[in-house]
Amino acid sequence: MDDARTPGNPLDRGDLDDQRFLASAGISRLEVVDSTGSTNADLLRAVTVEPQAWPDLSVLTAEYQTAARGRLDRHWEAPPLSSVSVSVVLRPVNAEGRPLPTQSYSWLSLIAALALRETLLETAGLPAELKWPNDVLVRGRKIAGILAQLGPMVDGTVPPVILGTGLNVTLREGELPVPTATSVVLEGARTADRTLLLKSYLSRFAVLYRSFCNADGDPAAGMAGGPSLHKRVEAVMVTLGKQVRAQLPGDHEIIGHASRLDEYGSLLVMDRDSREHVVTAGDVVHLRPWTSPDDPGQGGYA
Repeated sequence: MDDARTPGNPLDRGDLDDQRFLASAGISRLEVVDSTGSTNADLLRAVTVEPQAWPDLSVLTAEYQTAARGRLDRHWEAPPLSSVSVSVVLRPVNAEGRPLPTQSYSWLSLIAALALRETLLETAGLPAELKWPNDVLVRGRKIAGILAQLGPMVDGTVPPVILGTGLNVTLREGELPVPTATSVVLEGARTADRTLLLKSYLSRFAVLYRSFCNADGDPAAGMAGGPSLHKRVEAVMVTLGKQVRAQLPGDHEIIGHASRLDEYGSLLVMDRDSREHVVTAGDVVHLRPWTSPDDPGQGGYA
């Protein structure tokens, strides 16, 4: 493992403040704080109180989060200096400054997941995959989660999106939030340098995000010199092809075959009666297949 910075060391603020890095990624502002409750909550407040001070691609990252929040209002706390905890302000407009349609916003968390997967694969050497709707897995265990929240509309402007990402970096087995989680160190990555991982993630996210914006939020358009966002996400979405249980808001659930993503990034699930359901939100549990419940290749995990 690369020991240029020992795991658990603080972020290199000078490296993060490098103007060449910020300019190449198009990052307008980057702030590092020692400790906070939640970077997402902080940015939601900031864009309400000082919207002009937090333009598109403003970044807030924390060494330690005491009240991190995930989907379905779940909370957790990781040891200081053990994770990459970062939130980004997004004000999606195309090259002419025209706002993207808000129905395209559902793809923003998938762009983040894709960028983080590329970082884990190419920077850390880990075989990462995506689990719908916004988790990143390594060898079937959750290594990162992403949460997008809509900010307030101020002065009639399009509401921003606050996109938060939490990556487990140096957590050991006893520090994991749940037994089905993992970390960069536990997976034997080639580096656990939090500064390097953060810079790689932000750079990759910015490229994909800008390409998506310039395509007017069309997930079917080719992006960044390659396949469309829709195709890129489906290609690495381990949920597809699985038998799943989708736990929906309101205590409902659907069990069926996860077949594909629609144009809004929603998951399409075919039940036993060949009825197709559109799942826009909720938890998805990967199940063993009905036809061969003992197939070791389809291990059940959340």
